[in-house]
Amino acid sequence: MKNVRAKKHLGQHFLNDEQIAFDITDLLSDTTKNVVEIGPGMGVLTQFLVKNNFKTEVVEIDTESVFYLRLNYPELEVHDGDFLELNLKEKYPYNFSLIGNFPYNISSQILFKAFENRDQIPEVVGMFQKEVAERVACKKGKKRGILSVFLQAFYDIEYCFTVNEDVFTPPPKVKSGVIKLVRNSRKELPVDEQKFKRVVKAGFNQRRKTLRNALKPFTLINESEIAGLLPLRAEQLSVDDFIKLTNHVG
Repeated sequence: MKNVRAKKHLGQHFLNDEQIAFDITDLLSDTTKNVVEIGPGMGVLTQFLVKNNFKTEVVEIDTESVFYLRLNYPELEVHDGDFLELNLKEKYPYNFSLIGNFPYNISSQILFKAFENRDQIPEVVGMFQKEVAERVACKKGKKRGILSVFLQAFYDIEYCFTVNEDVFTPPPKVKSGVIKLVRNSRKELPVDEQKFKRVVKAGFNQRRKTLRNALKPFTLINESEIAGLLPLRAEQLSVDDFIKLTNHVG
């Protein structure tokens, strides 16, 4: 069968370098042998997952790719549909690692879904637009954002390597970055999670302002205990700092 045609509206850029594909799959640990791959395309990552005896299931929204995968990987469990619409606990009633050359146009949404299902997903290995990968892994500074803080609350995140444009078909206009997320030991936040989210969003939605100004919609409690944080901007705070802030807002 001929190769699958990359579709712009699906954000498809097929990786054509097998060494890089191997290097990405090699980042998976044996935390679980269950792996769900998003957007496998023509299976450049999938082939190594299968060879390494991972119990692999793939989710692919492109019908042409689905046909290709079922033809070339007849034993592979292929789900024809949108990962973002799946009820993961129903579809995969077990823990699994998540991997993929994630479509740039939905990569942040994939990570938000991993965050919401973090107790089911102990590990994520993914390729993203380099800027997104750097932002997610950033511990402090201007690249840091809402998603960075949410994910770092429950995952240890490592920026693994950069991938150049010329190893994709068609080549994207930007470099890509591969990151690995491993679930940390934090079972739950020591504060109300919804309030924590609101505080983080408030800080970054007005990221040029100090937290004292960004948090004006909230009532501060025992303000003297967070006096050192209020003159800072959101990008300067750690996860623990945001937890402390959340403890002191009404």
